[in-house]
Amino acid sequence: MNNPYIGPEGFQAPYRDQENQDFRDVKIKIRQHINYHVIGHMSDGSKVDGIIEDMDDDGVTMLVGEDMYADTDEGMRQFGGYGGGYGGGYRRRYRRYRRRRYPYNYFVFPFFVPYPYYY
Repeated sequence: MNNPYIGPEGFQAPYRDQENQDFRDVKIKIRQHINYHVIGHMSDGSKVDGIIEDMDDDGVTMLVGEDMYADTDEGMRQFGGYGGGYGGGYRRRYRRYRRRRYPYNYFVFPFFVPYPYYY
């Protein structure tokens, strides 16, 4: 049966094939980089860096890093005045990873790029 709004029966719009291909490309990239630290390019133009932990039919789970700073007197005593004297007064910095879930349609090409570690 022909429907003037949808088209002939069995017809699928070309953009649907492209959309399915994009999801397949994202899944392939994720499968290649699972358990790796990557930079993901989001559809809104932002970037997220994290470790790909898991994937399923709906999306990807990543461990996303957050920069944290320690401001305790305990560190200053333990390390001999780390905050004021020796060491130049820098605050102690570390990274905390939190689990985040993203659907596949949040990512655009280039979907994931390995994190550049310089040795």
